[in-house]
Parts: sequence; structure tokens; C-alpha cells
Amino acid sequence: MGDAGLSQDMGSQSNKDEFTILVTGFGPFREQYPVNPSWEIARGLPAYLPPLRAKDPAARLSADATADMPPVRILVHPEAIRVTYKNVRGLVPSFWDGEYGGQRIDACIHIGMASARPQYALERRAHRTGYFKPDISGEFLEDEQQGRRDDENWIWHGLPDELESAYDIPNVYLRWKELSSPDMDLRISDDPGRYLCDFIYYSSLATLRKQHRPGKVCFFHVPADASDAAVERGRELAVNLIRSIAESEISEKKRAAK
Repeated sequence: MGDAGLSQDMGSQSNKDEFTILVTGFGPFREQYPVNPSWEIARGLPAYLPPLRAKDPAARLSADATADMPPVRILVHPEAIRVTYKNVRGLVPSFWDGEYGGQRIDACIHIGMASARPQYALERRAHRTGYFKPDISGEFLEDEQQGRRDDENWIWHGLPDELESAYDIPNVYLRWKELSSPDMDLRISDDPGRYLCDFIYYSSLATLRKQHRPGKVCFFHVPADASDAAVERGRELAVNLIRSIAESEISEKKRAAK
């Protein structure tokens, strides 16, 4: 998606003027899902957010926000994230410690598969506890097994049981709907599932909370269909979601500056 020449031209601009959004996807999930659509969607995203086509009705709806929008860089984590608690807990802090890949991350979208859901969902919140299912290695989260919630040395000690995205999720959702095909089933969800999707979401939000930074993270749940058509559809929706987040953030900054 997008034009390679456009990406190179935009990439030559000053990095300090860019809005950089990190995107992650998960790897295979057990034998029944050897291909995880979340990673297939993520790895094919363009390096920069492409411009809206002038004839697209959504271009008129987005005109005010895009007028002052800096180049939006899409930085995809180079590997599918293994569906294990240990891997996620060790990896997530690196996204938010200073610079990631030479870039300061302004925002993040974690993408994951919801095997039982036919719809696409923008998750609003994540949970600290309740992770009782084993990961793909058969390992359980030691937090739950060892009752560490009252341990002052626990990594999430003192944090709320729920953390919400700092994005204006209703506003992002409305923009996302406007940009996307009307036949797409797009929803806001408050249940990421208390498994690795929920876990990575809370891990990012908790890391930012401990750094006294706003939780500029969201989670995008996609159906399990990994066909070429479904992946392309999911990728288009991911691009629309990235645009919606960038527009919403810029509009919020404009309101705050008045």
C-alpha cells in the first residue's frame, strides 16, 4: 500500500517533525493457526502513511486534521511476537525505553487475532490480572501461580487492575468508521480476552504509567481469517486506524492550544 517513491521522499524530511507509530503483530498460535493474520497485516504496512485520494469522500472529512499533519512514520517491529508471557514481558519495555530503532515512539498499535470473533475491534482497556491460560509453550504466568499481587517487588505492584488507552477512543473510532467501508463490522471492545493480547496491551500501558507518560497505545483485534483477501482488508483497516489516531491526536493538540 502506498507508493515507494512517496515513502522515500517523506523519509528524507526531518525526523523531529515526524509522528512515529510502532505496530506489532503476533506469531503462530497453536497448531490450528499456523499463520497469524495480525503479523501478516503488520508486516505489509507501508513505511509512511499514504495520502488520501482526492476523490475519496473521507478526504473531505479529514481535511482539517490532515492540513497540519506531519509525516506519519509506521515502524513495524521486525519480527512476529511469540505468544508467550515471558517473551512479551521481556520485550515490551524496550519499545518505550528512550528510542526504539533510533526513533522515539509517539504511539503504538498492538495487533492480535481473536479466533472467536468475526468483527474488527478497537480495545479500550487492558487488565492486570486474570491470566490463567497457558501460553503456546505450555507455561503459565507466574504472577497468577505464585500469588504475587501483594508482593512489593512484583512488576505491576500498585498499578490499577484496569488501564485504559490515553487515546480518545470514541473519537478515534468515529474517524475510523468514516474512513472505512460501511460494510466493515468495526466495534469498540472492553474485553481483550485476558490472554496474550490483553497481556501485551497492559504491559505497554503499565510501562508508560510507571514512566509517568500518557498511555498512547491501543489494541486492534482482527478475525482469524489469514487468507490474502482478509489480510489485505485488515491491512487497509490498520492504515485507516493509524490515520484516525494521528488525526485525533492533532485535533486534540489544536484544541489544547486554543
